[in-house]
Amino acid sequence: MANRNEFQQRAQVIEDLIRKLEQTADVELRAAAKRLVQALMEMHGEGLERALEIVYNNGAAGEEIIACLQRDEIVKGLLLLHGLHPDDLETRVREALEKTRPYLQSHGGNVELLHVDDAGVVKLRLDGSCHGCPSSAVTLKLAIEDAIYEAAPDVTRLIVDGVAQAPAPIPGYVPIEQLQNNGHALDPARDGTEWEEVDGIHALLPGAASVLDVSGVKFLFCRLDGNYYAYENRCPGCGHALDGALLEAAVLACPSCKLRYDVVRAGRGVDQTALHLAPLPLLVEQNHARIAMPLSKVQRGGAAL
Repeated sequence: MANRNEFQQRAQVIEDLIRKLEQTADVELRAAAKRLVQALMEMHGEGLERALEIVYNNGAAGEEIIACLQRDEIVKGLLLLHGLHPDDLETRVREALEKTRPYLQSHGGNVELLHVDDAGVVKLRLDGSCHGCPSSAVTLKLAIEDAIYEAAPDVTRLIVDGVAQAPAPIPGYVPIEQLQNNGHALDPARDGTEWEEVDGIHALLPGAASVLDVSGVKFLFCRLDGNYYAYENRCPGCGHALDGALLEAAVLACPSCKLRYDVVRAGRGVDQTALHLAPLPLLVEQNHARIAMPLSKVQRGGAAL
């Protein structure tokens, strides 16, 4: 069974082949290739729709199966691609925003959905101290944007009050890229970061902190009141790693210098307010979690902090 990474790789191969066909000088070949892709899409879409109808007609058991299919990362993308996902765009956007609230609130901010139109344009507003602060751009680009495009790759434009927006991409024959990298074509240099899977975070006990390895780099993870927080594994006071740090309520104490930090409020220093831990965007879902790592750390691979 293909996992998420394998599926993304296959989708990228298909997208690359489609782009090559788009660039060929043979007009007839381009037209034939386009008709072929469209015919395959229609055939697969009709077959998938028929399969869903058969499952749905099996009563409560069928409805439960369909609900499971909606939650599966790969199947969800296919349902969206063929316009068969049962949840409308606004519902999916609202659910995505809920995932980002713990990270936004740790910066004293929040996000409000202002409007979703029929063309797929989504308008948001950042509220609180998060709006206009240095971390707001990271919050938008890495947490909000990623969560929304994963749940709703059919969003055509994302507008946030007071934040400059990049122009919407021009779609190709088939939006295969909507099934990978959360609505964007793969670009390793995008925003200088890379989203990486986090293993073991669900084993973290409530009210506990633990250092986990992510692609060869160690990060500190905390769990409080059902929410998860991620920080670089380094005390800004003494420069030592935070392995073995104790978490009491929302306050984390460095095991080396004993300086304390509020992990709910973006890692702000309790003893020295000028010091603060370095937070990272973290998206936690039912079956997996992902952290936005600086690209330099991903490329180093193994240079643990």
